Amino acid sequence: MKYLFLFFSIFCLPLLHSCKNDIGDTIHGNYPIDIGKIITYNCATSGCHNSQSYQAAAGLNLSSWNDLFLGSNNGSPVIPYNSSFSSLCYFTNTYFELGSQNLPTMPLNQKPLPYDDVRKIKAWVDNGAPDVNGKVMWSDQPTRKKLYAVNQGCDMVTVFDAITQLPMRCINVGNKIGPDTPHQIKVSADGKYWYVLFVNNNVLQKFRCTDDAHVADIPLTPKAAGTGPDDATDWNTLTITNDGKRAYCVSWTGSGKIAAVDLEKNKLIHYLGGQYFPHGIALNKQEDKLYVTAQTGNFMTAIDTSFSTATQFWLSGVGVNYSSLLDPHDIILSPDGENFLVTCQKSNEVRVYNIAQNKVTHVIPTGVFPQEIVYSKSTGQYYVSCTNDSVSFPNSFGVITKIDGTSYGAVKLKCGFQPHGIAVDESAKLIYVLSRNISSSGPLPHHTSQCVGRNGFVNFVDLSTFSLLPKKYELSVDPYYIHARP
Repeated sequence: MKYLFLFFSIFCLPLLHSCKNDIGDTIHGNYPIDIGKIITYNCATSGCHNSQSYQAAAGLNLSSWNDLFLGSNNGSPVIPYNSSFSSLCYFTNTYFELGSQNLPTMPLNQKPLPYDDVRKIKAWVDNGAPDVNGKVMWSDQPTRKKLYAVNQGCDMVTVFDAITQLPMRCINVGNKIGPDTPHQIKVSADGKYWYVLFVNNNVLQKFRCTDDAHVADIPLTPKAAGTGPDDATDWNTLTITNDGKRAYCVSWTGSGKIAAVDLEKNKLIHYLGGQYFPHGIALNKQEDKLYVTAQTGNFMTAIDTSFSTATQFWLSGVGVNYSSLLDPHDIILSPDGENFLVTCQKSNEVRVYNIAQNKVTHVIPTGVFPQEIVYSKSTGQYYVSCTNDSVSFPNSFGVITKIDGTSYGAVKLKCGFQPHGIAVDESAKLIYVLSRNISSSGPLPHHTSQCVGRNGFVNFVDLSTFSLLPKKYELSVDPYYIHARP
């Protein structure tokens, strides 16, 4: 009998303990026990967010921790470490002191969650929303493929996971009390760092891609912001050399500035003024010249990277003109390095400028008000976001124009509301399109705005078929520009 008891103690009791944990994890969906009880008893119930009825409940299944992170028709209900931008928190909150609220209050048509339950959910999310074993979603792969989108209205960058296409993190950017207004983001070619440029701040912010931690604020003017005539405003765009050692940034003003930055030493090295509303910027193949578009004009300027010479090239047949019908906006170098493609937002076209011939060789009609242009290596096509287009597609407010990289033939696709930012994800075979949705005539957001303004969206286009996918995820205010980590 003594030996039987010993056998039971050594072998069976641990097994029973293990079974008890497994059963508990199953019952509570692998959530931490206290969180699992709240969600399974109040949310993942019959007719609501469970495995049988979730499709009728906004596509959100809360049966388990893993199901939670599959997202819903509106995106991710939880963004780890940020309860303010997690809809699970403000749809279940009815207490002013605990933050934002949203209607309809959940659980639907039932008594609101007690104060302590809401507080527990918020604290859990702010701690990373871990599972019962302490695992935080998307924290296991520092080399993960990501996409970075700036939210102009929130001084924030939304980080997307390329595998699930869901927002995985919200990173606060800027360093001023007032709005910094992040405008453009770029990732270095080696995928080590990402950089943010601001409309209302004279710094280039540097972040590390592995953990999205802030690294440095790099000054873009010889003097600190607000101290003298060398200050610049409206920093709009940047380009980074292929080796990731240098960046060139553009200030969009009538006497616009171009700043050259050493990204290894995190310091300003060149500063050039006197440009006319510069906006788009790109390097030639040799990376010894910058080509900058003169928005509200009809020309661009070639600037050697030592900032010693600057030469203007017209994009229409009337010579350099400071008030034209072109408004060249964005610019991209062709893969062979022979041409620049320039979006002209006022004339609704893309112009192809041949470097060797020093002239425009093709004019390609696009949708109305073309903005950003990107290229896909796998398809050999260019894609242009066109913010307003009610001509090509009645009652539409945005299209994507696809341009064949060889023939320059163009095809339009209805997509989004005020689309602007656009990025190609070759691995997922997707095009990400950011819809600003800042007009009151746009789609009504589902989520409460956490900033001043209306929430925007990210739309998804199938790269292979050039067709709009049914899913559309809601983002925070004014999602403007998006860039992929290699």
